[in-house]
Amino acid sequence: MPLRTFTAFAETTVLANGSLDEVTKAVRSHAGQERAMPVLVFEDGTGRLVDLDLREEAERQAPSGAEETGPPRRRGRPKLGVVAREVTLLPRHWDWLAAQPGGASAALRRLVDQARKADGDATAARQAQEAAYRFMSAIAGDLPGFEEACRALFSGDTQRLSECVSAWPEDIATYALGLARGTDAPDRN
Repeated sequence: MPLRTFTAFAETTVLANGSLDEVTKAVRSHAGQERAMPVLVFEDGTGRLVDLDLREEAERQAPSGAEETGPPRRRGRPKLGVVAREVTLLPRHWDWLAAQPGGASAALRRLVDQARKADGDATAARQAQEAAYRFMSAIAGDLPGFEEACRALFSGDTQRLSECVSAWPEDIATYALGLARGTDAPDRN
């Protein structure tokens, strides 16, 4: 599983990039400064806004008398990364799956792998567009050329997108273009 990384923006400038702990420390430090600018934190893989818990570790600890209760155990084989989930199929589908070599689970894994190969990069391209749009909507919605940049993004015209975001603050434009290309965010710690 790839490491999740995050990027914090203090208004239009990258404040920090890295793991959630690294970014949280940088944001906490920034928040303690006089005249601190508002900060938005984004998950690099999805472009989603992230709410950080800026309390210090001691404040987050449960009271000493409280019992720790974890989430209920789920079915599956967690050590292998296998998690049981529900699949709804018609009886004829279950009959066909049951007749396949290796059983239903093996047949479903083969079908998913075949579909992933046939997909090519279409899913990755769509996810990159969605991530870039989430980011752009959250931070650049009031910037000049936003609507045209969105049209270029969803038409797959990266040259036009680059032109549209060229008037934006450099860090915002660079990050948006990186998300649109499906590349990692720039590391500017």
